[in-house]
Amino acid sequence: MAFVYFIISTKNGKSISYVGWTNNLVKRIKLHNIGKGAKFTKGRLWKLIYYEIFTEKNNAMKREYILKKDIKLRNLIKKNYFKDIKNEK
Repeated sequence: MAFVYFIISTKNGKSISYVGWTNNLVKRIKLHNIGKGAKFTKGRLWKLIYYEIFTEKNNAMKREYILKKDIKLRNLIKKNYFKDIKNEK
């Protein structure tokens, strides 16, 4: 099993996102949050906002590549995330 995940970090009112893949989602998010994830993610607190599950690593890696390149889709996911937060308040 493999996961493609989308995490977000907000600092000073600005959000930044990261897309990755892993075979252990919970462990990977913890690693990002303690500074042992990808170099890009160090020094921030990350929140998982979206993920997809795949039976094969190959398919997860292909999807990760597509999601990283598809800025419109990433922005849509972020928009829905912030909309959900506003609705919770």
